[in-house]
Amino acid sequence: MGALQRLFKHTFIYGLATVLPRMLNFILVPLYTDILPKEEYGELSIVYSWIALFNVILAYGMETAFFRFFNAEEDKEKVTSTSFTSIILTTLVFLFAALSMRDTLAQWADIDTRYIVYTIWILALDAFAIIPFARLRAIQKPLVYTYIKIGNVAVNLGLNVFFLVLLPRLAAEEEGGLWDRLYIRDFEIAYIFISNLVASGLTFLVLVPGFRHIRWHFDKALWKRMMRYAWPVLIAGLAYTVNEVFDRLLLDFLLPDDIAKGEVGEYAACIKIATFMTLYATAFRLGVEPFFFSYAKHKNAPETYALVTQYFVIFGACILLGVMVYIDVLKVLLIRNPSYWEALSVVPMIILGNLCLGIYHNLSVWYKITDKTRYGAYISVTGAVITLVLNFILIPAIGYKGAAITTLAAYGSMMVLSYFLGQKHYPVPYDLKKIGAYLSVSVLFSFVSFYVLDSNILIGSVLLLIFLAMVFYLERKELSRVFLKR
Repeated sequence: MGALQRLFKHTFIYGLATVLPRMLNFILVPLYTDILPKEEYGELSIVYSWIALFNVILAYGMETAFFRFFNAEEDKEKVTSTSFTSIILTTLVFLFAALSMRDTLAQWADIDTRYIVYTIWILALDAFAIIPFARLRAIQKPLVYTYIKIGNVAVNLGLNVFFLVLLPRLAAEEEGGLWDRLYIRDFEIAYIFISNLVASGLTFLVLVPGFRHIRWHFDKALWKRMMRYAWPVLIAGLAYTVNEVFDRLLLDFLLPDDIAKGEVGEYAACIKIATFMTLYATAFRLGVEPFFFSYAKHKNAPETYALVTQYFVIFGACILLGVMVYIDVLKVLLIRNPSYWEALSVVPMIILGNLCLGIYHNLSVWYKITDKTRYGAYISVTGAVITLVLNFILIPAIGYKGAAITTLAAYGSMMVLSYFLGQKHYPVPYDLKKIGAYLSVSVLFSFVSFYVLDSNILIGSVLLLIFLAMVFYLERKELSRVFLKR
């Protein structure tokens, strides 16, 4: 099987691990928006934004360092045991410290102490699973990875449906009975956290047996080298998370108290529609990151990287246009409560921004395989600075529209900056004319469909077909070579 065929196969499998569970999770969006007022959904989104930030801190770049050294070192078990031991020890320190300070944290965040405790345990269990999941990817076990990821979300989804839908009905039908005694009223947010906690705990228990044959050894010298590689990844990860979730935190911080949570709720619900692009980019990154490292020594690596990025843009441009054409259908499926729809105007900017972010991740191959990860930190910090500055300027003036504009500006800047730095340090022959053409036509058609035609599905579908025909005509030979070659 050719390298590109293997890449696309693994991307598809990792896509199942990422896209299918998240698609199942989409069921939770109408569930939450039906049950929770905008203000409470906004509060839940804020808590999960903080969880995203601490997930990066607890990983501290060790996952990427694991991939780099797993491919570079002969003793792969030593890399596995050293990185896993490091994560276990630091997570235990966090767990002890955070639980000791739970009341202080609850008071500072103005959140119920129970929610703080649930959140701490969710963070710890997810951190414990970082290296086990990374190892599955490194040893090319995408199906096992996929089954466990899907199982995690299935448990989470099932418990959410049980606690938020079935249990209240059972309690109402059997007043004074067992279900009524088990059901706690006005406990919806806690049930959401409990569902997540149980799913994370079961996932870690499933992963643990895969390490029973590992020869455990903590190599201090190796760990120091891994940390030197990892710390710029940590900085880049923190900066990326600022770009990704700080808009919700800043909306809550910068807007008046009487409207902040409601604005966050509308914004957080509507940008879920843009998750289609995020899912695609994430699935592609999961498949392509190990491929980039393993293919780095081939003489035609730069040409292959250029082709991979070109096809990422093609498929991403199709998703961008497809979501914009059928947004009226998607909004009804995902957000049944019309009170949330006011923020739909930001979706085109968010989804285009996420496409730029996906392109940036493809372009970032140059600093990862040349061990110049500090440049990833510089680029991400630049994006974070843009995020913070523009959000502070725009949110007080135009609310969540300012947050959406900022997202596009930050990710677009990171993409452009990575391209120019990459061409200086590790030239890759990207076909900018083709990539630019596909992006331009997709953005133009999306703009016309959403803003000019007011999401007219019939005309929008014609535009989508025209775009697909253009792609097929220009890429038919290469597509046949990549996907039909045996």
